[in-house]
Amino acid sequence: MTAAVNAPSGPSPHDGTAAAEASTTGPPIPPAPSSAARSRGLGRGRFGRPGFSIQSKLLVMLLLVSVGASVVTGIVGYLSGSESLRQASFERLTELRESRAREITNFYRQTADSLVVYTRGTTVVDAMNRYHDAFHELEEQPVAPERAAAVDRFYTDTFVPALDEQTGDTADPEAFIPTNPAQTYLQSVYTPEDLDYDQAITVDDAGDGSTWSAVNATYNDYFREIINRFGYEDALLIDDEGDVVYSAFKGPDLGTNVLTGPYQGGVLGDGFTKALRSNAVDYTGITDFERYQPSLNVPTQWIFSPVGQDGRIDGVLALQVPISQINTIMTSGGEWKDDGLGETGETYLAGPDQLMRSTSRLLLEDPEAYLKQSIAAGTPPQDAQRAVDVTGTIQIQPTRTMSVERALAGQTGTLIGRGYLGGENLTAYTPLDIDGLQWVLVARIDSSEAFAPVTDFTRNLIISVLAIVVVVSLLSLLLAQVFARPVRALVGAVRRVAAGDYSVEVPNTRRDEFGDLGAAFNDMSRSLRVKQELIDEQRAENEKLLLTLMPATVAKRYKEGEETISEVHQDVSVIFADLVGFDDLTRGLDPERELSMLNALVRSFDEAAERLGIEQVRTLREGYLASCGLIVPRVDNVRRTLDFALEMRTIVERFNAQHQANLTLRIGVDTGVVTSGLVGRTSLAYDMWGDAVSLANQVQSVSGRAGIFVSQRVRDRMQDTVSFESAGTVETRGGPQAVWQVVSGPKS
Repeated sequence: MTAAVNAPSGPSPHDGTAAAEASTTGPPIPPAPSSAARSRGLGRGRFGRPGFSIQSKLLVMLLLVSVGASVVTGIVGYLSGSESLRQASFERLTELRESRAREITNFYRQTADSLVVYTRGTTVVDAMNRYHDAFHELEEQPVAPERAAAVDRFYTDTFVPALDEQTGDTADPEAFIPTNPAQTYLQSVYTPEDLDYDQAITVDDAGDGSTWSAVNATYNDYFREIINRFGYEDALLIDDEGDVVYSAFKGPDLGTNVLTGPYQGGVLGDGFTKALRSNAVDYTGITDFERYQPSLNVPTQWIFSPVGQDGRIDGVLALQVPISQINTIMTSGGEWKDDGLGETGETYLAGPDQLMRSTSRLLLEDPEAYLKQSIAAGTPPQDAQRAVDVTGTIQIQPTRTMSVERALAGQTGTLIGRGYLGGENLTAYTPLDIDGLQWVLVARIDSSEAFAPVTDFTRNLIISVLAIVVVVSLLSLLLAQVFARPVRALVGAVRRVAAGDYSVEVPNTRRDEFGDLGAAFNDMSRSLRVKQELIDEQRAENEKLLLTLMPATVAKRYKEGEETISEVHQDVSVIFADLVGFDDLTRGLDPERELSMLNALVRSFDEAAERLGIEQVRTLREGYLASCGLIVPRVDNVRRTLDFALEMRTIVERFNAQHQANLTLRIGVDTGVVTSGLVGRTSLAYDMWGDAVSLANQVQSVSGRAGIFVSQRVRDRMQDTVSFESAGTVETRGGPQAVWQVVSGPKS
C-alpha cells in the first residue's frame, strides 16, 4: 500500500495538485492548396470570346438608360415601392407583437418554474412547517392588552385612513382589526405603524423571545433574497388551514386567514384553494389582477404553488407578481424609439374586462396629454385622473377596440382602426398563451406615423424621375466612371481581403477582360479563405487543449502574458483517496489488462466527481486527488466532498463484486485555505498547495486501515448530518490535529 502523495505546505511536484504539462506547439497546419486554379481564367485568349465588346456594351447601355429609365423607374418604382413600404409597416409591427408575446409568456413561465423550485426545496418546506407550528403556538397564548390596543390604533389611525385616501371610500376599522391572538400578536410586533414595509422586511428578529421570531430569524433572509433579487412585491406562506403564517413585508395580511378573514372572497383565497386542492407539488396557478386592500387597493397579481415533499402538501407559497417587471417588458424599459415604435407606438396588455394590464406610454411620457386624449376618447374623467395620480393604467384605462375584441375571441392579426385614445391606429393583436390568464397583447402606432414613409417615397419618386432626365443628359460625361466601375469594385474587394475579410467575392457575370480578372480574384479569395479556416481550426484546437490543462480564468491570464499566476482560495475542500490492493490484484496480468481495469475505476471516479460538482485534480496509479470549491465556489463544498468519498467507496465495492477483488480505499478529507497557480516555464503545471492539502493527505494515513478520515474542521461542519468516531491525531505545523473516521453516511 502506497500513499498517493506526500503533501508539503508549499508547491511541489508531490503536493496533490492539478498538474499537467502544457505544450506550446500544436499539429502542423496543412499546406495551402495549389494556386493553379487561380490562373485558369487568365488562360483564356481574347480571340473567339463570346459576347459583346466593352465598346458595344457601352453604346447599348446608353440607349437603354436614355429610353427606358424614366418609364421603368416611375411605373415599377411607384407600384412596388409604395406597397412594399405599407407591408413593411405591418410586418415591423407584427414582429414586435410576436417578440413582446414571447417575452411576457417566458416571464410568467420562468416565474412559475422558479416558484416550483422554491416550494419543492427543503428550505421552504421546513420554513412552512416551522412557521405553522410557531403561529399556532401563539394562538394558544393570550395577547397583552397593550399589544391589542396598539394594533387597534394602527388600523384606526393609520391603515384605514390611508386606505380611504387611496380609494375615496370610507372603511370601518372594525372590519380589519384581528380577532386571532396570533395575528394580533405578530402585527403588534412586526407590522410597521408608519406603513414602512421596506424597513419591515429587513427585521429578522424583533427580540420578543417568541418561537415565531426565532423561526423568522432563520428563514426571513431566504425569502428577502428572493424578493430583492427577482423584484416580487411580497411572499406569503399560507398553511393548509388558510392562515398566512408568514409575510415578507409583514403587512396587514400577516396572520389573517384567506378563507375566513376580512380579505376572503378575493383571488388570493381562490388561488390558495385551487393550489391546495391540486394535490400536486409541481402545480402553479396565476391570478388576474385584483385590487388588494392590504396593499392599499393597488392592483395585485399572485402566483401560487403548493409546498411539500414526497406527495404531502403542507401549505401554499404565494408570490406577488411585480407590476414593474411587466411594464419593463411591455415598454422595453422606456426605449420605445429604439424598439422601432417611433414617437407614438407602444405595446400593451388587456384583460377579459377590456381594461389595461400594463401602463400606457402616453401616460408615462406626457400625463397632461394622456388626460385630455383619454377623456376625449370616452374614459370617465375620474378614472383618467386616477390613472394620472397613481401613474398607472392597470385596471383603469378601457381598451374597447376592435383589436382587443378580436384577440379576446382568439384571433391573431393586424388591422387599421380606432385606438383606445382615439385616432386611427395601425395595430397587431394576439391572445397570450399563459395558463390561468385570458390576456391579449396589442402593438399599435398612429397610422399617420406608420405610413409616413409612403408619403415621403411618393414625393421622392417624383423628384427622382425629373432628375433622371438631367442625369441622362450628363451620362456621356460619366462614361469614364462607368468604365472604371469594375476596377473600383476589384479595388474595394482587394482592400477588404487586405483587411482580413477572405469571404469577399466580386460578382462575375461579365464575358470580357474584367470577367477574367474577377474570376482570378475570386479563386484567390477562396484559396485564402481555406487557409484561414485551417488556421482558425488549429487555433480552436489549441484553445481547447489549453482549457483541459487549467481553468478558463487562469488560461485567460496566461494568454495575456502573465508569468506569475497564483490565487488564494478561502473555502476549499480537499480529498485524497489511496487505492489499496491494486498491485496484488493486477500481479501477473498483462499491462493492457491492468491499464483497462485502472481506467475503468478512474472513469467511474471522474463521472461521480462531475455529477457531484467535484473538481478532479490529479490521478495516480493508486491514488486520486480532487477538490470542491476551487474553480467553482460552493457553499456546500464539504457536504459534496463527503458525498463523493462515499460514492468512491461504493464504486470500489461494485468493482470488487465485478472482478472478485478485495480493493479498499483510504480517504482523507480536509477543508480550508489553499493556493493555486501555474508552476514551471517550459512545462507548465497548474498546481494547488496549502495546509488543507497537506492535512487531507495526513489524515487518510493516520491509522493505516481503510476508511474515510476527516479533519476536525470537516467534522465540526458535518457532525449534525454525518456520524463520526475518533481515529487518533496527526502532527501539523500548528500542533496536534484530531482525526475522525466516518461511521455512516448522511443521517435521514
